[in-house]
Amino acid sequence: MNIARNTSSSVVVRPATARRDPARASAPVTLGRDAARLLTALSREGAYALPDPTEPADWIVREGGAGVSVGGGRFGEAAGSELLANDLAERASGRRARLTISPAGRARLRREEAGAQSPYLAQHLDLVGGKPEPDRPLRDASESPLAWMARRRDRDGVPFIDATCFEAGERLRRDLTVASLMPRMGQDWSGVTVDGSGPRDPSVGSDAMLAARQRVRSALAAVGNDLSGLLVDLCGFLKGLERIEAERRWPARSAKVIARIALARLAEHYGLEAEAIGPERGRTRLWRAPASLPSLGR
Repeated sequence: MNIARNTSSSVVVRPATARRDPARASAPVTLGRDAARLLTALSREGAYALPDPTEPADWIVREGGAGVSVGGGRFGEAAGSELLANDLAERASGRRARLTISPAGRARLRREEAGAQSPYLAQHLDLVGGKPEPDRPLRDASESPLAWMARRRDRDGVPFIDATCFEAGERLRRDLTVASLMPRMGQDWSGVTVDGSGPRDPSVGSDAMLAARQRVRSALAAVGNDLSGLLVDLCGFLKGLERIEAERRWPARSAKVIARIALARLAEHYGLEAEAIGPERGRTRLWRAPASLPSLGR
């Protein structure tokens, strides 16, 4: 036990605190089935739990993310107590205090969603892309200005850019990444030197890299010189709208409008539409005379 003396020369005896085992502290806590379900229910937007007025031993989950409070399920008292004991939920003082998810609870769900691949990286970042692939690397969505524009809404509740503009910008970003056109922050050891040529020599580039460069060149040419630089800054260098306005000395909130026009023109080049249309309403890409069409013989 620990003995401390205060100014009045009285002796205060405090019980010795038990030391936690580091291996046990680092091991993830296994939750019960009801506690895991309650944690998932509390993770939804605007969700909280209240004691049941008819059965005080139970919890009633309410979800109010869409502006209307709806029921999210009923759980036992043991499920809430288990979350509180593991610091996965929070509750203020009072009989009718709400039970909400804690930052540790959200971090646990992020690790579980990531699985065995980068669980603690997904805890702190908004990773998207699923399983990393050569043309779809794992990335942080919070760093992308396109994701920010897709999440933000105007006064009418309409997103700044629709799904077609967002997909067009993401497609250009993937092509810029595969084409190796963006500068690196460090040394590149992935390139293979052949006959003294550097890794950026087109003669030693892969077919995927050369094809991506052709797609980037055709996309920027279709958009035009007046908007191609904006798309490279927005989709390649991931510059925010405020930084683009400051560098180009544009008026405030003007980059949002110009970015919409550039992304809409890029989506038109890729053939992306807000709704599916038939071939009779589709844009003509190639015209051939009926005699030049290949005939399939039986």
